[in-house]
Amino acid sequence: MTESTLEKIVAASIGRTGFAERHGLDTPGRRERLAEIEARIEEAGIEVVRFSFVDTNGQVRTRPIEARHFPQAARNGVPFTTALFAMDSANFIFQPVFSADGGFGRTTMGGAGDMLAIADLATFRILPWAKNTASVLADLYLSDGEPCPFDPRRVMREACAELATRNLLYVGGVEVECHVFKVTDPKLDLGSCTQPPAPPGVQAWRHGYQYMSQLVLDEYEPVVDRIRRALIDLGLPLRTLECEWGPGQLEITLDPLIGVDAADAVVMMRLAVKQVARRMGLIASFMTKPGLPNVFSCGWHLHESLAWADGSGNAFLDAEQPMSPLGLHFVGGILKHVRAGTAFSNPTINGYKRLNANPLAPKRAVWSIDNKAAMCRLVGGAGDRATHIENRSGEPLANPYLYMASQIFAGLDGIDTQEDPGDPLSDPYGQTTKPLMPGSLMESVEALAGAELFRARMGGEFVDHFVGMKRQEIGRFLSHVTDWEHAEYFEAF
Repeated sequence: MTESTLEKIVAASIGRTGFAERHGLDTPGRRERLAEIEARIEEAGIEVVRFSFVDTNGQVRTRPIEARHFPQAARNGVPFTTALFAMDSANFIFQPVFSADGGFGRTTMGGAGDMLAIADLATFRILPWAKNTASVLADLYLSDGEPCPFDPRRVMREACAELATRNLLYVGGVEVECHVFKVTDPKLDLGSCTQPPAPPGVQAWRHGYQYMSQLVLDEYEPVVDRIRRALIDLGLPLRTLECEWGPGQLEITLDPLIGVDAADAVVMMRLAVKQVARRMGLIASFMTKPGLPNVFSCGWHLHESLAWADGSGNAFLDAEQPMSPLGLHFVGGILKHVRAGTAFSNPTINGYKRLNANPLAPKRAVWSIDNKAAMCRLVGGAGDRATHIENRSGEPLANPYLYMASQIFAGLDGIDTQEDPGDPLSDPYGQTTKPLMPGSLMESVEALAGAELFRARMGGEFVDHFVGMKRQEIGRFLSHVTDWEHAEYFEAF
């Protein structure tokens, strides 16, 4: 075999030859950006590039590509099996993926065949914690060139595109909590390699419940500093990284970002924290309420507003009133659609253990001016250019693309119908007539199943997929015998 023949074979060994160009995804600007990245890869000595997308559950799915193949992968796409969208939160396959349509109702997703990940070159980053390794986030396309209808990043893009038709931009700021623990027993014996695996044994770095104590922060500093530097080196707009309430609990906030960039930042932040912690023999968990003694719940407070795309400023700003009419209607839409929308802000069984038991979590769909007991808290006010809403209901495991997109679609509906959120409430916990937050994932998922707004905006196909996946997760939970049940019934009856 001649060298030229081998080169021709190798040139077509990843993805589908010229996929981006054939389907109108290649542009002069993209080619120019690709050339810049090629030069950067060579200059930095990058050996591996991780192509990643985020699935429905918020898990980052990745294929590492040798850096010398990056240009080819960027042009041809990187194949991922469609079966990844038939896996629940524990990676159980719950659809007939080898059937003609894979259980998706689409022949282009049958037989567990491939979909193509097309790199968004603007997301290319060198990973500061992994040797000679870079990362890029991708958008998913089916073999016929159609955008994958189940790609959460697509949903967020379409939400932002709808805003653009109204001369608006989404502005999202991130405030996320997590825990970092020392691993005492990694549970790597084969008996622990179940699906899902047995959680590792852990202990705290030190005692908690010393909120914002400088002594606690100083003791955490060797770990916090490595995480902090990784986030900054990754190019994320870190604002604060501080000790929260419980043992090993941290809070991370990022500067506001525009549109999809805000969601991408959450994806990369969570990856960085978990992977840097692992390299120190620690485990970082974004689980809302870990089943550990004396551990506090974690939340995700989403700071959000709209801005005028023509550069004329914050669309929530009013010179004399706490918030503009547009902002009020946006909040009205979020509150109106809270029961279905909570399936996206709290997409796990565990998330509702915080909403129902934590005295600092919102209980009803209300808004307030600077009262942290409300679901939607107005930050700022008359004449303040930083005026925005803080949605305090979310959990850290929420898929950022779906959480933010659902807020946009609900808020836009409020604008279209001029939804009145009512007067701001000074005593959110004292309310008895305002709508309660959903009490469980079961409630919110069933509300989503019949939610016409989200079906119209996200696509009925996507909503059915999301609901089906969550029903699978709920079914596994309901079939599991808990410690509570055993203690309640085994001896007494």
